[in-house]
Amino acid sequence: GHAVLLLTGLPGAAAAWLASSTGAGWAWDEGAPQSRPGAGWLSGTTDALGALAGRALREGHGELGTALGQALHAVQPPPALQLGRARWGFGARTRVMGVVNVTPDSFSDGGRFLQEDAAVAHGEQLAAAGADILDVGGESTRPGAARVSVEEELRRVVPVIRRLSAAGALVSVDTSRHEVARAALEAGAVMVNDVSGFRWDPQLPSVVAEANAACCLMHVKGTPDTMQRAPAYADVVEEVTAALAGSLSRAEAAGIPRGRLLVDPGIGFGKTAGLNLLLLRRLGDLRVLGCGVLVGTSRKGFLGKLCGDKPAGERLWATLGSIAAVAARGDADVVRVHDVAEARDALAVADAIRGALDGGDLYGWTVAGPAGAP
Repeated sequence: GHAVLLLTGLPGAAAAWLASSTGAGWAWDEGAPQSRPGAGWLSGTTDALGALAGRALREGHGELGTALGQALHAVQPPPALQLGRARWGFGARTRVMGVVNVTPDSFSDGGRFLQEDAAVAHGEQLAAAGADILDVGGESTRPGAARVSVEEELRRVVPVIRRLSAAGALVSVDTSRHEVARAALEAGAVMVNDVSGFRWDPQLPSVVAEANAACCLMHVKGTPDTMQRAPAYADVVEEVTAALAGSLSRAEAAGIPRGRLLVDPGIGFGKTAGLNLLLLRRLGDLRVLGCGVLVGTSRKGFLGKLCGDKPAGERLWATLGSIAAVAARGDADVVRVHDVAEARDALAVADAIRGALDGGDLYGWTVAGPAGAP
């Protein structure tokens, strides 16, 4: 691959080092050093830039080397995600996680699929509509929600997961409890979707690791019953990124490799509407973490506010706008949605726009393949 990076704020020594260095596969253009010192364009192959980052680290320019390494993470697809026997490569299309809430009080569809048969039928419908994985949850994490007992959560989710997995679906369990995760993984789930980012249950990382399962680690500020009480940040992107880096460290300390991990910025979990929007705008910043990114905006309250205070059941079009925006930029690898068929259509367009190469003969590519190909 090839990358073009805009570097700003370079210390004078680092800028001089770049200007005096030579190497194959990359070039440095310092732009206008008189008016914008410490800024310029660095371009080259990703392999050559990776080698340059390593060289900078070895030759005393650690800040530059670290920044280059992080930037290269951001322009390359994340590592493939291992989900049981399935393996997801990222970069070609955005994957879809379908929501199966086996709860009486979820903000959007609470009570509709509380009974086992109804939940299984709903999951099968989502799979038939094109869901790549089903996320089964038995405890609402809506703002203000109270916790249910472990026993009740197990009663709700385990039979549903067992039946959906037996039917051939990839299944994730939406839980932050190690007891529920263990039972769900034994019932056939291949991933744990933990809204706490391994912060609420210290035994959960080892359960995931021992099962060789995947995990999605989300950011939340506070707990569901407190998280929307005037959430405040100095820099929401920096704080969310740092918190997720901490979650990844806990996962890796337990023996879970990056190839089994996703991160989620936690839209609506301890964030105002404005903070949600900025996180979506800057979602690509999470690429520095070096793993796939999942995002869940489906039917959430900030979308309703943007569209005239529409209730949850009337937020489909706003949801599609939000997921298409992040998919067209290539900032999300997985989206978590309630409306799978509609999401697949929106993502087909967004992914095609992101990957469009047919610009005419000078681009060297047409829809059919390389220009001039038979």
